[in-house]
Amino acid sequence: MIACKPTFLATGLLVLVAAAAPAHASGQLKVCADPDYLPYSNQAGQGFENAVAQYVAKQLGANVDYTWADSRGHGGYSEWLARNLDSGHCDVVMSMPYGNQEELTTDPYYVSSYVFVFKKDKGYDLTDLNSPDLHKLKIGFESDTPVEAGLQLRGMVTAARAYDVGGKAGVSPRSVLDDLESGKIDVMITWQPAIGAFLKDYPDLTTVTLPNSRATGSPEMYTFPMSMAVRQGDTALKQRLDRLIKAHDNELKAILRQHGVETHPEPAAGMDGMANL
Repeated sequence: MIACKPTFLATGLLVLVAAAAPAHASGQLKVCADPDYLPYSNQAGQGFENAVAQYVAKQLGANVDYTWADSRGHGGYSEWLARNLDSGHCDVVMSMPYGNQEELTTDPYYVSSYVFVFKKDKGYDLTDLNSPDLHKLKIGFESDTPVEAGLQLRGMVTAARAYDVGGKAGVSPRSVLDDLESGKIDVMITWQPAIGAFLKDYPDLTTVTLPNSRATGSPEMYTFPMSMAVRQGDTALKQRLDRLIKAHDNELKAILRQHGVETHPEPAAGMDGMANL
């Protein structure tokens, strides 16, 4: 994940457990998924990663067979990868920042970003982390993410409220939207796919994309191409997935949009540098 629990994303991050045999000779695409982490996945199959997994399995001529594993909490995401993907219990991770060095990533199948979330009627003028309005507001942010680093660069992190939704089992990303509604915070800065599916239930909230920028030092990245990933060295499975992603790009993005995930055009260049957080 991208240091968001993108360490990035606050995601449930599905893992496809597949025998790397062609088209999965057993007819089963075993999916290791978090059982209670919407909007990513749950046992009822309501998450966007559930939907992507079902679609991928269908295109491979397989059926999905779920194995449930909590992706949050003790040990963090790296340990979860070690237990499931690197150990051979799982073969494919459904959401991994493109170019991540821990695993072998496929070509991206979507690009999304961190966003400001706030009440429409407040009319805040928020365009980036340098926006003057931010200094007047109660800010919430997801800890251990690029946003935290950006706030630290500007001396704003100590006055802001840190959330750890991506690190605590059983906590829904919906909770940050509830805190916006109640006034505990004025603006939340979070990964858009983590809250997109819930926004329909909060019609008074709006989002603004957080652009990539620079304060001092290296560029600040808040938009990320997201891939599937396989174990290092498993090039055969990566190539199969790359072909599937290329052939079904429109269908995959349509699934994401149906689940409230806001996607962006792929950057023309420099994607490798965007994922190493």
